[in-house]
Amino acid sequence: MAIEKEKITMLHGAGGTVMHNFVKNHIVKNFGGLDLFADVPLEAMDDAAAIGDIVFKSDSHAVKPIFFPGGDIGRLSISGTVNDISALGAEPYALASGFILEEGLPMADLDCILESMRQTLIEAGVGIVTGDTKVVEKGSLGGCVMNISGLGRRSIALENNLQTVRKYRPNFSARWTLDSNLEVGDKIILSGTIGDHGLAVLSAQKGLTFGSKIESDVKPLNKVIQRTIGEIGGIITMKDPTRGGLADALNEFTEKSKIGILIQENKIPIRKDVIIACEMLGLDPLEIGNEGKMLFGVVPQKAEEALGFLTQTREGKDAQIIGEVTNAFKGVAMQTTVGGKRIIARPVGDPIPRIC
Repeated sequence: MAIEKEKITMLHGAGGTVMHNFVKNHIVKNFGGLDLFADVPLEAMDDAAAIGDIVFKSDSHAVKPIFFPGGDIGRLSISGTVNDISALGAEPYALASGFILEEGLPMADLDCILESMRQTLIEAGVGIVTGDTKVVEKGSLGGCVMNISGLGRRSIALENNLQTVRKYRPNFSARWTLDSNLEVGDKIILSGTIGDHGLAVLSAQKGLTFGSKIESDVKPLNKVIQRTIGEIGGIITMKDPTRGGLADALNEFTEKSKIGILIQENKIPIRKDVIIACEMLGLDPLEIGNEGKMLFGVVPQKAEEALGFLTQTREGKDAQIIGEVTNAFKGVAMQTTVGGKRIIARPVGDPIPRIC
């Protein structure tokens, strides 16, 4: 009896354990160790790579449909790359665009996407400096897919932030805000409500209505991040909870920092209509991807000040301190509103396909 060979499935690109194991066992296995000049190499599996004082990121987007409530593939592609560069503490400054367009895509739709990209670039204060365009046969893509690569650089804000960190942690030696930087006592701040983007895309995919207008949170966060690290400081690590959502991002922190994180259910900002929609659909909002939120790991002495600063901004008005790093256990646990604790495991994958 012939054994069927393993094949790529949607889970291999959906965040969570399947994708992470795939990247480690196939991508990193073949390419790891070749990046001899990288300070943050491929094997680190952080949001971007660092080479000297430069951060480099490449991000592809295949969201379906290409227009959804609150955004489109153009705004998503710029924001996704900008936010990944920003998560290491770098200041994004130059992007490259790769367009793969499907034959039959209305030119008016492409113009809308390009205008959306232009407005997002202006919002982020970055520019596209080079790129490439390809066209494939009709019926291949669902409109288009995009790749945005980008460069970021060390900034005065990042240097000020690290100097502040070292006031409270003299032995801190990291040059970037990496997933592996957390230590016991650090506080975890979430910049705003979760689940909005994934449910907005799902509503467009399935034609669902939830009794209210749930829109994507997609936006570039580089300016608020640079202000936070430069004016407040004490930020140890940052991560945007995209595919796999909050659950996946927190578990990545714990695995790389080799610590535990205890979060408080009543502190996690979630819109009521998102909670209701998730209950209707049997989804866990902690596992749903977001595209305009950031997790901050902060030294405890600066956490309240950082929170106060974020809540005065448009991007962070709903921010909350949701948890704390602990050595009492490994992994992620949540103190529930009814008094017990719930293990927050890394999801197998994001429950909503093609959200980015």
